[in-house]
Amino acid sequence: MRGFRRNVLILQEGEQGDALYIVVSGRVRVFASDSSGREMTLAVCGPWEYVGEMALDGGYRSANVETLEATRCAVIPRATLLSYIADEPEFALEMLARLIRRARVTTENARNIALIDVYGRLTKFLNQLAGPASNDGSKALAERITHQAIAGHLACSREMVSRLLKDLERGGYIRIDEDRRIVLQKALPSRW
Repeated sequence: MRGFRRNVLILQEGEQGDALYIVVSGRVRVFASDSSGREMTLAVCGPWEYVGEMALDGGYRSANVETLEATRCAVIPRATLLSYIADEPEFALEMLARLIRRARVTTENARNIALIDVYGRLTKFLNQLAGPASNDGSKALAERITHQAIAGHLACSREMVSRLLKDLERGGYIRIDEDRRIVLQKALPSRW
């Protein structure tokens, strides 16, 4: 077991992979970045999800992983994992199923980036994060999220996200509540 503070890079793209990290508590963000510092969030993983499996073939890590909050992980060395899979082949099927689900999400993300404009990706993202409708029909995001974090999920600039959110706020479609969370006041228009 290993504990990590908030905002700690626990896996780095390009390094040799030799272990699987199972998140026991906390949350981590899986992301890719370029040499200019731009980032794209690939996934956010919480308790009982794992990261680092892509490098268990002996290759290099394909993404970075950082903690979003204090996090505890069970770190399983490659040799231990392979031995466990030999003894418990059902686990390999579970890992395969998770990898297939991740591949589907990655395909959907690539499709969205290639075929949907930034506004369309923003509305889809906000609707996915929004909780159930309250009595007045509004839907609040479960937690506060920064414009930079949204931009990372959408593969666009923070400035673009800020401009679109400001436009939606002026149009009465969203508001920011006292906890600094985005609240969808009414259905977001399909085009902007």
